[in-house]
Amino acid sequence: MHSQSDPRVLFAAERTLFSWTRTGISLMAFGFVVERFGLYMQLLGVQGVLGVQRHLSFIGGLGFIILGAGVEIYSVLQHRHFLTTLEDMDIPSGYNTKAAMIINAVVGCMGLLLCGYLVLGLVV
Repeated sequence: MHSQSDPRVLFAAERTLFSWTRTGISLMAFGFVVERFGLYMQLLGVQGVLGVQRHLSFIGGLGFIILGAGVEIYSVLQHRHFLTTLEDMDIPSGYNTKAAMIINAVVGCMGLLLCGYLVLGLVV
């Protein structure tokens, strides 16, 4: 016997997905700030800022950005897996379940593009 349709389950899952979106964006923003802070200190000519410290800031910042992008992409995979466990009756007819996943995937890809931009800026 099937339980009655409860779209709250789907909407709770989407809220969770968007919570992961905020988490990933926060990690990427923090990584960008960390990466740029080392450059800022170097440009200001603060004494004691060595090239090694600039590179550590760069690597640490990139690490946070990559972590944030990974969170975005992994959350899409988790959400997609969860959707396969729902009955058809739990999803309102005509409701687009892919939009939230596309948003997360795009944000994750933009994080990876940001990493590429920062790396190319360091090389050039």
